[in-house]
Amino acid sequence: MRCALVGNPSVGKSLIFNQLTGLGVEVSNYPGTTVELMQGTLCYQRSSIEVVDLPGIYSLDGDSAEEELVRTYLMTDAPEVIVAVLDATRLERNLYLLLQVAEYGIPTVVVLNMIDEAAAQGIAIDRERLAELLGLPVIETAASQGQNIGEIIPAVLTATKTATLSVPYNPQVEAGIRSLEKLYGASRLRALQALQGIGDDAELLEGAQTIAEEIEARNHMAPHQIVAANRYLCARRIIEAVIGAQEPDHRFSLDRLLTRAFPGIPILALVLLSMLVTVFIAGSFLEELIVENFNLYIIEPFLALSLHPLAETLGHAALLAVVAGLGIAFPFVFIFYILLSIIEDTGYMTRAAFLADRSMHHLGLHGGALIPMVMAFGCNVPAVMATGQMRSGRERTIAAFLITMVPCSARTVIIAGIVAAFVGIGAALSVYLIVLALILLTGYVIARYVPGGQYGMILEMAPLRRPDPVLVLRKSWERIKEFLFIAMPLLLVGSVVLGALDYFGYVEAFSRAVAPISEGLLGLPAYASTALLFGILRKEMAFETLAVLAGTTDLGSAMTAVQLYTFAVISVLFVPCISTIAVLLKQVGTKITLAVSAYTIMLGFLVGGIIHLITGMV
Repeated sequence: MRCALVGNPSVGKSLIFNQLTGLGVEVSNYPGTTVELMQGTLCYQRSSIEVVDLPGIYSLDGDSAEEELVRTYLMTDAPEVIVAVLDATRLERNLYLLLQVAEYGIPTVVVLNMIDEAAAQGIAIDRERLAELLGLPVIETAASQGQNIGEIIPAVLTATKTATLSVPYNPQVEAGIRSLEKLYGASRLRALQALQGIGDDAELLEGAQTIAEEIEARNHMAPHQIVAANRYLCARRIIEAVIGAQEPDHRFSLDRLLTRAFPGIPILALVLLSMLVTVFIAGSFLEELIVENFNLYIIEPFLALSLHPLAETLGHAALLAVVAGLGIAFPFVFIFYILLSIIEDTGYMTRAAFLADRSMHHLGLHGGALIPMVMAFGCNVPAVMATGQMRSGRERTIAAFLITMVPCSARTVIIAGIVAAFVGIGAALSVYLIVLALILLTGYVIARYVPGGQYGMILEMAPLRRPDPVLVLRKSWERIKEFLFIAMPLLLVGSVVLGALDYFGYVEAFSRAVAPISEGLLGLPAYASTALLFGILRKEMAFETLAVLAGTTDLGSAMTAVQLYTFAVISVLFVPCISTIAVLLKQVGTKITLAVSAYTIMLGFLVGGIIHLITGMV
């Protein structure tokens, strides 16, 4: 059988999904959309159950890609059972979605999550009374602690009930529903949706539009506004029946500090700065430890074998790729992902978006766009995919330009492994300042010329939580696996191919051809252009390729501090990696993708040329 998890964002739905399914989770796009679905399978008492984690939504009547997906899924590919996950600390707003789900007539199990946080806030919920009013089984859980998660699947297997509670709509809305049912043979649900302008039956929508205009003329409210008000009133009555007098919450609230301009903005700057400094210091320590031992116990003994020159060149290139990947890239990337997971799991990300809202409007975006931009520090690919949630093409276009300029973890490897390691931490931080200034300038200029509307921000303020170390490490490991099992083999093969090209003289020929640009314009060694070119495949490859061509991982002995700094700045600003380009094509189209690629190439060479010019004059 198949069950689907439905709920608002930040209710712990995905955490429950992971606890139910464990390993073997499949992530795929729903047919015809760019929205991802997570699917997993579990076995319980010889019964196989497929669990689907649907995207978090606030309503089933909206026009966002996520809302349309969930609505289509429940109507055309309905599961046998719905598991509706509710946040016990925000029950009224969560009930709004549950009342909509109930209208689909699918057997449902209600999971009242975060019951521990509700108790801490003095919220007492009468579970039995709630189950009685809804006509559905209600399970109280605390997913962060694993409490009562084991009760969900037995309830799913025995679920046969649909909600007995129905929303009492306005009499004119009810009359309109009955008319559409009778005239067009539509179901109650499709008739209700048609009155709100939802559906794909042109004849039904045309008839519903006439009735909707009459309802709006009489009530001075559109049917969708009346329906929403009726649902909220029903949810309010349920709340009054199941929640007693709420005890005052005497706990100190960090939100009072984190969501105010002062000290919220200085705290945000300190958090981001602390993340970068921690990555640089801890990563540099691990890099030195790993690289020294690798050179001493593996590379030097290999070179001492005195093999055939071709075999020695290819073997040395492969070993340099391994030490550059595992000894240099891996420590920086893994540490960054651990810190990013901690920030995400604490709920601080939404506070940062709230603080940034006013400033982001100057860039043609709203505060919610800060979340994909922070995600981009990990990887630009999912960050660009997240732009699909933005409401206008204008916002998606601006976000596409800005996100591809954010230094991802692969670019952080370049900044940390080259600048922080061989020039200094202060110089490494200055690279981020340069990129930040260019992002702000780019956003400010583009926002003035890209046509289209700009929307405000509606964002769920997730509660602050203490991150679970096990979950943090698990999430970090899931992210780093792509580097280990996709990037590393690619780096290894690329380095061997590069070694062969170098042995037969092709790299030298290419370097001579581009020397006027590399040496004359940028002040870099001729082979640095080859490294930049390989960086298009994956940004880490620019670093590894540079090490292979320089013949050493001690880049400070092969290039000057200014050259290393210039190379890092150009690599960070240079054209996005090929994976990001592929996602850009899907999200914003060929025209914008080409514009982004051309702009970043131009920007990288321009800034690199300016640095060379300034340092040459000093």
